[in-house]
Amino acid sequence: MSNTQDKLYQIALTLIPKIGDVLVRQLISYCGSAEQAFKTPIPKLLKIPNIGQVIAQNMQDKSVLENAWKIIQEADKQQVDLLFYTDKSYPNRLKQLYDSPVLLYYKGKADLNSQKTVAIVGTRQSTEYGKYTTEHIIQELSSYNPLIVSGLAYGIDIIAHKSCLKNNVPTIGVMASGIDLIYPYQHKNTSIQIQEMGGILTEQTFGTQPDPRFFPQRNRIIAGMADVTIVVEAAVKGGALITAEYANNYHRDVFAVPGQIGKSFSEGCNKLIKENKAHIYTNIKDVIETLNWDMAGHEKNKNQMTEIDFLDFTEEESSVMALLHKNQEMHIDDMAWQSQISMAKLSSLLLNLEFQGHIKSLVGKKYRMGN
Repeated sequence: MSNTQDKLYQIALTLIPKIGDVLVRQLISYCGSAEQAFKTPIPKLLKIPNIGQVIAQNMQDKSVLENAWKIIQEADKQQVDLLFYTDKSYPNRLKQLYDSPVLLYYKGKADLNSQKTVAIVGTRQSTEYGKYTTEHIIQELSSYNPLIVSGLAYGIDIIAHKSCLKNNVPTIGVMASGIDLIYPYQHKNTSIQIQEMGGILTEQTFGTQPDPRFFPQRNRIIAGMADVTIVVEAAVKGGALITAEYANNYHRDVFAVPGQIGKSFSEGCNKLIKENKAHIYTNIKDVIETLNWDMAGHEKNKNQMTEIDFLDFTEEESSVMALLHKNQEMHIDDMAWQSQISMAKLSSLLLNLEFQGHIKSLVGKKYRMGN
């Protein structure tokens, strides 16, 4: 019952009018929990930065909790997981981003914290070349057991999802509508198949119709969930380039497949490469080398990790080494979040451990065990 009650207050926080993801986190940070935020008197709430009279008054509206309970009941009925940002199953790659959604609606079987996650996006007006390239990328990626993330849209997105199904690769379709409203409707059958080995995901509540303003928000989730975003075909404007822009802002790697000069479906990718906003994609080795996805090396490191004597390190060094021991490879932002060590101190610790040969820095602010 306590878990349900915690979830009730967590969901209720997201339903407060005039509140956003940042303020939800701030309320929990100051109050200690979502439930305690609702039980905090208005005078104390007003002392919290950016919590004004309007939000404080809105928190007293009983209909907020009533609507939250309806969402819990609907989620149970539809077998949908409600993932709050403090939950272990919430995507860690998203968790440390300043603008990530605090609540996700998820239906599926895939681990959202897969060790390797790739976003594949592109134009809705895909060509045969784009279709072939997307299918080839996923076929070559399949041996690395990645999680493929895309937007369930026409064109490159749905080609990516279907190719994952064909190659037994788990895939996540991130939506701009409620999880009960598949858009476009023509992809409903594919979305059902996806749930058997991957899943569908959205930040929009039940019954939410797709709206133009929700698609850029959807794109930030796609970029934020992945280690790397691959743009296959894209016009000079559109969702694929928005996703690439988010990925760059999140300090994630971006690859673009070069296309034929003068063709609208190639202009976006060529522009990303020209402006140094994306690595040029020529074959899968480009991605593997950039992300250091050396399978044999990972197995070697895994065996070496069991022999580490953590008594040789300080408490904070041990914390960092234990994280790398468990995850094999991590982004510095993920380490900062999980270790709760300040970024400045963590950077110093990592540099010292690297000098001693215990760890190795990789491209994209990632680290793994040394040797």
